[in-house]
Amino acid sequence: MGEGSEGAGTTGGYGRRRACAVAATGALATLALALGVAYGPELWGFFADGDAVRAWADAQGPLAPVAMGALVVAQIVIAVLPGEPVELAAGYLFGFWEGTAVCLAGGMVGTLVVTVLVRALGMRVVRAFFSAEQLEGVSWLRDSARFELLMFVVFLIPGTPKDVLTYVAGLTSCRWWRIAAIATVGRIPSVVTSTLAAGFASRGDWAAAGATLAATLALVGAGAAAYAAVRRREAARQGRPR
Repeated sequence: MGEGSEGAGTTGGYGRRRACAVAATGALATLALALGVAYGPELWGFFADGDAVRAWADAQGPLAPVAMGALVVAQIVIAVLPGEPVELAAGYLFGFWEGTAVCLAGGMVGTLVVTVLVRALGMRVVRAFFSAEQLEGVSWLRDSARFELLMFVVFLIPGTPKDVLTYVAGLTSCRWWRIAAIATVGRIPSVVTSTLAAGFASRGDWAAAGATLAATLALVGAGAAAYAAVRRREAARQGRPR
């Protein structure tokens, strides 16, 4: 009798803690969405302006790397915001190595935050940021038996829909730490091209910056073609319409 009561109490305590955690996560998500709705246009304008991002981070003084990392986290969590200006600003402010490290660290934290939100709130938070068409565009990947491998490949390809994929990954049974590792390592090519080009620009080496930008555009074009090919092949494996 005592053991049963103790087990019931333990189960009840776990249930209460879980309910509190879900409620707290939901409250934070609701706050983030409310702020996004209220300040969405201003946020978009800020994140789309590399000079504004750079000036804001530079004004933080010694805390500039932390501030820039926080911007990377915010951009990933509020997935509709553009990430390229933040990466360019990081490369311009801190150079290639430090800028890349800041972006990857922020990317890992942002991915973990997204995974927690999605697993606590499910499709509600995903639908808050993405349309049905966007979700359908990656449904083939979510349903694949080779999800982790394909996710890594898609993240490696510049120009692919990484933001929606980060959210969709949280809906799968993939372990949270594997999602964070795949997303972080997979972002390296995209981050490196941005911080490298901006680092060259910060030193006034415009020829190298232009060459890096041209190589990046070529990679994006090749990546788009590769992504389309992977999507068609996997859709055919699953018997889906192409």
